[in-house]
Amino acid sequence: MTDQEKMIEEFFNRGVLINPDLLDKGIKNSLFEKISSEADIMVLNNDYVDLITQSKSLVDWYDLDHYRVNAEKDRDDDLYQTQLLHFQKSTLSIDSSNIPPSSNTSSSSSFSSSLINQNSNIHQEQHFSSLETELEENTSSFSTNISNIDSHSSIFTPQSDQNLQLITSVTIVISYENKPHKYNVEDFTHFFNSRYKYLENILRNRQELQNVTSINRVLAKKEKEEVSIIGLVDDIGETKNGNLIITLEDLTGKIKVVIGKSKKELFSAAKELVVDEVIGITGVCGDKIIFLQNIIWPDIPNDHELKKGENEEYIIFLSDIHVGSKLFLKEEFEKFIRWINSEVGNETQREIAQKVKYIIIAGDLVDGVGIYPSQEEELEINDIKEQYAEFTRLIKKIPSSKNIIMCPGNHDMVYLAEPQPVFYQEFAPDLFSLPNITLVTNPAIVNIGKTKTFSGFDILLYHGYSFDYYVANVESIRIGGGYHRSDLIMKFLLKRRHLAPSFRSTPYFPAHTEDPLLIKKIPDFFITGHIHYSSVANYRGVTMISGSCWQGKTGFQEKLGHEPEPARVPLVNLKTREIKVLRFG
Repeated sequence: MTDQEKMIEEFFNRGVLINPDLLDKGIKNSLFEKISSEADIMVLNNDYVDLITQSKSLVDWYDLDHYRVNAEKDRDDDLYQTQLLHFQKSTLSIDSSNIPPSSNTSSSSSFSSSLINQNSNIHQEQHFSSLETELEENTSSFSTNISNIDSHSSIFTPQSDQNLQLITSVTIVISYENKPHKYNVEDFTHFFNSRYKYLENILRNRQELQNVTSINRVLAKKEKEEVSIIGLVDDIGETKNGNLIITLEDLTGKIKVVIGKSKKELFSAAKELVVDEVIGITGVCGDKIIFLQNIIWPDIPNDHELKKGENEEYIIFLSDIHVGSKLFLKEEFEKFIRWINSEVGNETQREIAQKVKYIIIAGDLVDGVGIYPSQEEELEINDIKEQYAEFTRLIKKIPSSKNIIMCPGNHDMVYLAEPQPVFYQEFAPDLFSLPNITLVTNPAIVNIGKTKTFSGFDILLYHGYSFDYYVANVESIRIGGGYHRSDLIMKFLLKRRHLAPSFRSTPYFPAHTEDPLLIKKIPDFFITGHIHYSSVANYRGVTMISGSCWQGKTGFQEKLGHEPEPARVPLVNLKTREIKVLRFG
């Protein structure tokens, strides 16, 4: 028996399968001992060996395996990489100046830094930068730390003047007009019915639901048989034995669906359900009950295209500026302003600043007044008009050649119910006078970069007020990182094709003929803010980006246990779809 065969047999006897790539490398005895102490590890690959070698954090291997399987099954590589990063960041600190050159190091000609390549076997559809980059005013190099891991670094090269003659159009695709009237119960029932009918149509096209039937017909069945239904989640309960009971409702009736805890993967998926979302299921019907076999969400199609632009141009994403707060990071924001004017940074950084054509700001331009308890103690500017005047003064410093697109957030001077309207001109008159600004509702969809030969990029803007509910109520999000993992929240919403699938997760404005928070048009970019923590990931061709913030930790956030990560700016090369995060503080 060869050494490799002995290794395979030894690990197999311990219930661990080995990735073939590890066989050629061999496994040291010290590493073997560490692996042996990990009771719940089932598969061993390069990524897992790296985590075990660090030996400084507890790893939920079952949860990590779940993300790895999704990466292979759903083109969900970046969520798996982010989960790996969640463990790596808590234990690993790298000073790029001390990393020795090696065959496993990926480098960029313009960025004086290096990073150990930890994922060479993972195929990425979209390149996320390996480096979170700090802008430095008087140096030609960057200081770096680990961000989203990828086997490539971005390489930026100067373009000819001819290539810089670009179309920079902005088209508003969806922005809502709210028309108030006296509301009654029918407004709300119509709201739910419109949501149900739209998502039902999507689900009826799914292969697993070709033989879908109505709930009243299932209730009438006398014999056990396989059935498929589509329904809205009316209630979620638990039996005394720990099994789940879901009540589903369609236009014909209600029925209970049982999920046994012995079916671990299915039980785990069912634990992610929230009231009011619309799903399809398959199962076996009994006496006016269904025993669940599968859950089908509306979701993003597997074949959704990851578009790339024709021209070398960039888009950057900001959120939660919070002008007016004593904790507003003036120095860091001024540093950003100087960079976008190509006044600071090394040569490569200044070149990129010149090529930025679009700036998205996803709400909370100002800190507002009376937003949370004792806020007045943390305000530097107590008048809402003066807050917007100061914000406009700052934003005017951005070159007029940059297209700026803004939606409101929960701190802005508009009502909280969604869709939130465009900013009120009486409170921010100067904002409406700037020629390069496009103001939209929250949520909204805009199209950028459209030419005669390219359809452009559709960008869904949503501030993210509903996020708090899903962090608190969805166990996989809460345990997976909570407010530090907006990528999990955004994926959760994309799967449900709705920005607030649970009605109680955000205030609604019910005066629309159709639910305005449905994700009907699949975007190329899904942009959010609100949680003050930057995150970047890809899900089925949709780039999900959560903006950072420009405010220090408030007393209210401290009570809630929030840990902001301010002064980060995600930057996307629209020609390659490569992403970097610039750090200004």
